Amino acid sequence: MKRMLSIAIAGLFAGSAHSADLMQAYRDALDNDAQFASARAASEAGRERKAQGLSALLPQIGASAGTQYNDTSRDLPLPEISGRYNSNNWGVQLTQPIFRLQNWYQYREGELAATVAELQAQSARQDLILRVATAYFDQLNAAETLASIQAQKSANLQQLELAKKSFEVGTTTVTDVHEAQSRYDLTVAREAAAQADLIVKRQALQQVTGKDQGALAPLREGVRFEQPQPNDMSQWATTAAEGNLSAQQAQLAAEIADREVSSARSGHLPTADVVAKYGYNHSGSLGDILATEAKTTSGSIGVQINVPIFAGGYTQSKVREAVALREKARSDLEYARRSATLGAQQAFLGVSSGIAQVAGYEAALISSKSAVESNKLGYQVGVRINIDVLNAETQYYDTFRQLARARYDTAIAQLRLKSAAGTLSEDDLKTINALLDPAAAGRPIVVPATNPQPLVEPAKAEPAPAAKKTEAPAKPAKKK
Repeated sequence: MKRMLSIAIAGLFAGSAHSADLMQAYRDALDNDAQFASARAASEAGRERKAQGLSALLPQIGASAGTQYNDTSRDLPLPEISGRYNSNNWGVQLTQPIFRLQNWYQYREGELAATVAELQAQSARQDLILRVATAYFDQLNAAETLASIQAQKSANLQQLELAKKSFEVGTTTVTDVHEAQSRYDLTVAREAAAQADLIVKRQALQQVTGKDQGALAPLREGVRFEQPQPNDMSQWATTAAEGNLSAQQAQLAAEIADREVSSARSGHLPTADVVAKYGYNHSGSLGDILATEAKTTSGSIGVQINVPIFAGGYTQSKVREAVALREKARSDLEYARRSATLGAQQAFLGVSSGIAQVAGYEAALISSKSAVESNKLGYQVGVRINIDVLNAETQYYDTFRQLARARYDTAIAQLRLKSAAGTLSEDDLKTINALLDPAAAGRPIVVPATNPQPLVEPAKAEPAPAAKKTEAPAKPAKKK
């Protein structure tokens, strides 16, 4: 299994002559991401709702034509009439709505639906930015995790070899060897899991961008993140309640629901249309007796009024349905605003706490490194035991991984904060991209060593010098 994972890792990096940054990955995703393409097509379809609503207010023109074969037989006292003939007709009709309140409400609904489609397109673009950034930084984090585990494995192996040598010369017990062996075996298992995770994360980025991105540009060494501006969580929450794209869509959906109620109620009202007709009709002759051939043309124009009286309860049912859907839309709007507010608050805290975590982990990494070196030195002089060194090393590499994760989470939180407020754009992605180091793409990830100098092999324990025997003084002889 380990060999297969190693081959897979090698295959991932083999042939990756090119490198990519965050903007390159985003541009590839714009062209190749299936989810974004689907949202873009749905948005284009939604824009047609406006034209569909307008069509109900414009003239409707239709034409018809027909022909029929007639076989007639009539029994009369005198004479008997029978015959066969063709009848042909065609006509054109124009209808211009004058008063159809329901059509007007539908037109207004179409305008709002087209606006919703535009917001959906913007939301899909923001979602794509977040998905690309998340997949990009997840792959970088997986690579750093693997590198730190491999460095920890090397350190554990060194400690294992030292424990074995110390046991051979008699300065430690076999327990130290077992503890070091256990930590080394555990790190080997974690390495296999980290290798598999790196493959998965790389494939996840490829799924979004549609192609292998090759070597990725990492964050610059010692990068610093700025606090959100304005640095006030309540202001971001207020902005998100109105500016969040999902909240805006919910607001428009509530307005559409209001017009839908009015449209349903207008089904009780009469309608008036201007109707203009023009037609032609031709009938053939009937036998030899009635040989007259009829040709007729006609035209008319007028106003047609329809008054609904009873439709089986359909109109009343549509009104009740529309009212219930309006209440649903209002509840959805309230939920969308609360979700946007919560999302902005979480993202703001993610940025603020992330900046603090990065600073804390950077300080903790230095302290952990010093702790490892101190424990190693103490182990050599005999004031520390093997498990102390192993625990210090574990803490050091865990801190390294937590620092890397905190950096990437902070970068993503900045984008999520802008998305929650509804202002996320490519410019924000360019700001994050400016924090990357393209020159470092493809370079091996270096985990700072905890002790660059080789450890001094413990001296062989020498037996303690034998104590000199002292003879007890002879007891005095008893007097008789």
